[in-house]
Amino acid sequence: MKFDIITLFPEMFSAIKEEGVISRALKNSIISIREWQLRDFSSNKYKNVDDKPYGGGAGMVMQVKPIRDCLTKIKELEPDTKVIYLSPQGEPLNQKLVEKLTKFDSLTLLCGRYEGVDERVIENDVDFEVSIGDYVISGGELASMVLIDAVSRRLDNVLGNKDSLNDSFADNLLDYPHYTRPESIDGESVPEVLLSGNQAKIDAWRQEQAMKKTKQKRPDILSS
Repeated sequence: MKFDIITLFPEMFSAIKEEGVISRALKNSIISIREWQLRDFSSNKYKNVDDKPYGGGAGMVMQVKPIRDCLTKIKELEPDTKVIYLSPQGEPLNQKLVEKLTKFDSLTLLCGRYEGVDERVIENDVDFEVSIGDYVISGGELASMVLIDAVSRRLDNVLGNKDSLNDSFADNLLDYPHYTRPESIDGESVPEVLLSGNQAKIDAWRQEQAMKKTKQKRPDILSS
């Protein structure tokens, strides 16, 4: 999987490139991440890529031309890439969408700033508009990192095992409870079934607990 990121702050992505699961996936060449500094595609000496909105209003809007020029360069390298604009107005990033995105070989993530991007980019150049939640953050960089992590961990060999198949939301259920040593602490003990060695009983208990947690905490996903 190849990720191309259009951003004004490429240095932010060192947070995921240098540590943890994504770092290992990069080192093992399972994924690649390439940042594109949008200011490199500015046509003025000040490297501006935004301007005042028509009709007035607060803030600035990212311009069409620098974005399109950058996308043209990316598509010379990745003709089949799918362009994603990270936006609070987009489709919610849930497990179903994550699974859909894993089917593509290349994703280009457009990170908005200020008041967002010119609507003509969204209408004509973007394949998916995606939101990580019903709130506003300062830019698309953090949202892009969330998307990269969520998609990458579902790719073969990224985690090195099948653990992701049992993650919360994998089967429209939350994850079952987990316990580790010591067996007893502060008067609280690990459920006996987990110590039984009977894998069939353990699996049945985990399924039951996952259903129970989902009904208590997120009954909405049971009907989705």
